[in-house]
Amino acid sequence: MLKERPSVGLIIGLILAGICALVTLSFDIFDGDPVQFFIALVLAVAPVPLLLAGVLALDRMEPEPRANLAFAFAWGAGVAVLFAGLLNSLNLIYIEHQIGSAANARNLVATFGAPLVEETMKGLVLLGLLRFRRQELDGPTDGIIYASMVGLGFAMSENVSYYLAALSEHGPEGLAATVVLRGVLSPFAHPLFTSLIGISVAYAAQRRGANWVVLAGWAGAMVLHGLWNGLASFGGFPGLVVAYLVLMVLLFVELGVIFRDRKRIVGLIHRYLPPYERNGLINEADIFMLSSLKGRRQARQWAKAHGGKAGVRAMSDYQLAATELGLLHERASRGGTDERSFRERQRALADLMAHARMSFPLPGRHQQAAAKGVPPPGYAPGAPPPGTPPPGYGPGTPGSGPTGYGPDAPGSGPSPGYRAGAYGPPPGYGEPGPPPGATPPGPGAPPGTPPPGYGPGVPPGQGSGAPPEQGHPPPPDHPSPPFPGPPRWNPPPRT
Repeated sequence: MLKERPSVGLIIGLILAGICALVTLSFDIFDGDPVQFFIALVLAVAPVPLLLAGVLALDRMEPEPRANLAFAFAWGAGVAVLFAGLLNSLNLIYIEHQIGSAANARNLVATFGAPLVEETMKGLVLLGLLRFRRQELDGPTDGIIYASMVGLGFAMSENVSYYLAALSEHGPEGLAATVVLRGVLSPFAHPLFTSLIGISVAYAAQRRGANWVVLAGWAGAMVLHGLWNGLASFGGFPGLVVAYLVLMVLLFVELGVIFRDRKRIVGLIHRYLPPYERNGLINEADIFMLSSLKGRRQARQWAKAHGGKAGVRAMSDYQLAATELGLLHERASRGGTDERSFRERQRALADLMAHARMSFPLPGRHQQAAAKGVPPPGYAPGAPPPGTPPPGYGPGTPGSGPTGYGPDAPGSGPSPGYRAGAYGPPPGYGEPGPPPGATPPGPGAPPGTPPPGYGPGVPPGQGSGAPPEQGHPPPPDHPSPPFPGPPRWNPPPRT
């Protein structure tokens, strides 16, 4: 599976974030009654699973590593809240001493001081991703997801203090009003503020010399946060309504950005994966299945029905590896990776796709049809018949197929950065592939079944008579990968 062992730095970071969260909560315990603290804690934590589910539901096309998501949440709930609270308290003391009014000082700090401090503390973890996990930021969706995680963690810890103060000062009525305002009406306020930093960080990760965009995103997050606090502090209920409407507009804009980014990823799959058909790693039904969340879900249901948990695991690995392979090619086309790193990652993803494909739980009665590229019932309902080229790649098919996936769709067209013959095949992948015109195996080739061209008794390293690949060009009517020559899969010996 595509799992990464947590680094020592990540483990240390989680420990420090946990310590900071405990320190923050200890301040709340000492400042109030223990019973009231636990009431506030329960109310702050209760909606978090639902909010996390909402955020993660947007991250299904190319899920981010769980360790990174956990670290972002822990940073917001621990480090960011602790240091932001300390700095905001110092600012409040200073402003109150200068103007002599506690109420006015709170409003001024909330409007002008807190946004600067809080967005900076939350944004630091996103800058860390840009510096140390740049390869994980493949598009605006990733930036929004990470920003939402740190924002939800920050809001959870901050709500404990707000709920405790409301209960202590105004009783149950004040607590109920605060819970409705912060926990029901605006639970995504902090994630939306910080998402502007997340989008800008993701943009900078994809383009060299675009680090200035991060400053623009940080300024936007600070202004939006200050606008929300200022309208709520100085504008009363009408100001709160205006601030809420602004927040809702941003929410729908970002949802549109996420759905457009999904189309971009599907465009990359249509653009870069067809050349891998000759390797037996993918076929037209697979590309159709990978082109929508509904198709992916149906494929996992098919795998579960025939193979249980192992089948679902194999299908999930295949889907994620195929998506990552398309993103890898895009990263190479932008010059975001060197050829050696590209080859290593390409080979790892190809190996995972091959292994997962061999583990598909294909019933015996469907094996003959699947060998011809016909998907078994339930695998990819609605898939085009074998031999139909992907939309925009076959002669006479411009603009055909699903809307948005023709030759003018994001990710289609000639492959930028491709230099014919610039690189040979990756090391260890010099084995010949299936003969030209051979149909790759359909989904669910039984374990141990090699792709076409590797018949019984053919030892590893011996193909079907095709000459060894030396910078073999991609199939006709398909764009060239940024580093030419998808890897030839060397199947394991049959036992």
